[in-house]
Amino acid sequence: MSGFPTLATPRLRLRELQVTDAPALFAIHADAANMRWFGADPMTDLAQAEALIDTFAQWRTHPNPGTRWGLEHQGTLIGSCGLFRWNRAWNSCALSCELAPAAREQGLMREALQAMLDWGFEHMQLHRVEAMVHPQNSASLALLKRLGFKTEGTLREAGFWNGQRHDLTALGLLVRECPDKSEYCLRSFDLPSQRSTKVFHFWPATRRPS
Repeated sequence: MSGFPTLATPRLRLRELQVTDAPALFAIHADAANMRWFGADPMTDLAQAEALIDTFAQWRTHPNPGTRWGLEHQGTLIGSCGLFRWNRAWNSCALSCELAPAAREQGLMREALQAMLDWGFEHMQLHRVEAMVHPQNSASLALLKRLGFKTEGTLREAGFWNGQRHDLTALGLLVRECPDKSEYCLRSFDLPSQRSTKVFHFWPATRRPS
């Protein structure tokens, strides 16, 4: 894949994760209560966060590549979101995300996912995005449905973490089912010092950047 796509929304900067983000990422992933629906055991060592950041960087080199964005709010990393398992022949991929508890109930993840999905449908030419969510993760299910995702069924015992097998709810979003984006404008430009990096701005039409 080409240079990393940085996305900007009114409150967030979606950018490439760096090794310096490891402490903030570790704090999110080490919280057992926060991670109970994530699909992985809580982290116990900072090195695990560093390894995860490296894994996300390697995503972009895979035959079926992916992109993981760090979510920066007021200069602080509050989570991440990504599109992965990109099947170019099928124009499809999967979605995943996580958010620090202190950043919840502010609409920040919805803002991030809307920008990410808009970018994916336009620049990756996606036809379909899918997600798998624990059926008891009501907040994530509600968020995805607000973004237009449809429930498609149950994957029985498809997940395994914390020593248990878990059913997962499968959801999908087709490009024709996306909520109307006419109230948003998208503007992109190259960073002067990094021509391989492009910044994409997503703003309400009434608050377009000058």
